[in-house]
Amino acid sequence: MLSRVWLALALIIAVLPLLAADGPAEHPAPRGYVCLKAEKSPVIDGKLDDDAWKAAPWSEDFGDIEGEKKPKPRYRTRMKMLWDDKGLYIAAEMEEPHLWATFTQHDAVIFQDPDFEVFLDPDGDNHLYGELELNAKNTTWDLLLSKPYKDGGKALNGWEIIGLKTAVALDGTLNDSTDTDKGWSVEIFWPWDGLKEMSNAATPPKDGDQWRINFSRVEWDTTIENGKYVKVKGKPEHNWVWSPQGVIDMHRPERWGYVQFSTKTSGKVAYTPDPAQGVKDVLHELYYAQRDYQKKNNRFAKTVAELGWKPPKIGTPEIEVTRNGFEATLKAWTIRDDSRITNK
Repeated sequence: MLSRVWLALALIIAVLPLLAADGPAEHPAPRGYVCLKAEKSPVIDGKLDDDAWKAAPWSEDFGDIEGEKKPKPRYRTRMKMLWDDKGLYIAAEMEEPHLWATFTQHDAVIFQDPDFEVFLDPDGDNHLYGELELNAKNTTWDLLLSKPYKDGGKALNGWEIIGLKTAVALDGTLNDSTDTDKGWSVEIFWPWDGLKEMSNAATPPKDGDQWRINFSRVEWDTTIENGKYVKVKGKPEHNWVWSPQGVIDMHRPERWGYVQFSTKTSGKVAYTPDPAQGVKDVLHELYYAQRDYQKKNNRFAKTVAELGWKPPKIGTPEIEVTRNGFEATLKAWTIRDDSRITNK
């Protein structure tokens, strides 16, 4: 019964961003990370002392989910990645003076604790993507999204990542309010076998392949009552992410960053920004404009002129209104009314 209550709460929280404006307030360029190939698989124990990790560069420090206009996170968070013929390896390091966690049941709503989260959409079409959350007790929640919540997507909570391995290491004491901790680290092994059912992308990836990915850390403001950490009532969670979303909603896959796979095992490899990013951004801007138009007129606009949206210099999308929605096309890319974007 308790798990059902928590699941209901999770779905309510997931829908909250819909009450705000549809489109992100800003469009920061998605971040990119070059993922080197591991010469030897790291041991998944939560400790980042394996020789394999020494070759992997750290990411930029995480920032606020809404972007640089918001205050910087008060604690540092960063990640790194590796891959081999078996799967994708993810490591994260988080500063934290007050380590606490409560959930021990798999597939509980982990973000009600401080947590680390991974969002992955290998083929980058905004649909059928995976989410993984874990807390400082190494309790996990893995779920598959048919499409974003804003588009009527459903969370498949019974989905399990095949062969998943996770571990955490604490630099401090858990749930002890009498001391000051330093932080915690995370290691994740996500096998290729656990990705095949959610994507048409090649697994293992080829040299230069790029996937959409993002990472989030949830942090809560707390006080100490009777020796225990208690959330401050009325204060929402902090969302600190690798690639800014521009809006408080991680379920906007078009704003996630990119992981670029390299077959090199060491050295610096240049990241190549997605050459289609500008076209994708234009189509998503049109998508959000159509959502606003539909709310006001109970139908979608048939042309850009009718929509009243001024397309940028990159080109004017062509719109085709269907019985139940619309499709907009620009330079061989098409976006639908449910935000699925594909290359024809």
